[in-house]
Amino acid sequence: MRNVGLFIVIGLLLAPALALPFSVPQASNEATLQGQLKRVFPGASSFSPKQPGPPPHFIAYTGDAAARTIAGYAFWTTDAEPLERGYDGPIKMLVGVDTKGILTGVLVVEEHEPYGYFSVQPPKFAAQFKGKDIRDPFKVGGDVDAVSGASITINSATRAIRNGARRIARTLMTPPGTTK
Repeated sequence: MRNVGLFIVIGLLLAPALALPFSVPQASNEATLQGQLKRVFPGASSFSPKQPGPPPHFIAYTGDAAARTIAGYAFWTTDAEPLERGYDGPIKMLVGVDTKGILTGVLVVEEHEPYGYFSVQPPKFAAQFKGKDIRDPFKVGGDVDAVSGASITINSATRAIRNGARRIARTLMTPPGTTK
C-alpha cells in the first residue's frame, strides 16, 4: 500500500512536465523540411512555402530568384491521401513529381508499422519509385516490389504515392499539347 502512495505522489509531481508539448525550434524544423524537400527533388534550387491546395503541396523551382521556373511539386502523402492507412496507421511520405509526371523521389518520414525494417523502412522501398511515371500501373508484385508479410503496408504506401501524385498532376499540371 505504501508503494502505491509513492507512485501517486511521483505521478502528481511529474504530470505537469509530461503535459508540456514537445517542440523543436522552428528554425530546426524549417532546415529539416528544406533538407527533406531537396532529397525528394534534388534538381530544384528552391521551394515555396507549403501551398494550401487542395491538395497541399510545395512548388519546386529551378534557377535563381530573378529567373526561376517551376520544376515540379512535392507533397506529403498524409495531406494528399489522408484516408490511406498502412497496417498500423498513416505512413507519412514526402513525394516529388516533375512537370512531366515523373517521380523525382520518395522519402518515408514516419510510420508505425509492426514489420519495421521489413516493409517501408528500407531505403530500397522508396528508391524504387524514383523515375516512375505517374501513368505506370504501380502494381505491387508487378512494377513495385512486394515484401512478404507486409502486404497491407506496401499496398497502402504504393496507393498513397500513386494517387497523391496523380491528384497533384490533375490539379496543378497541364497535359502536353493543351493549355490550362
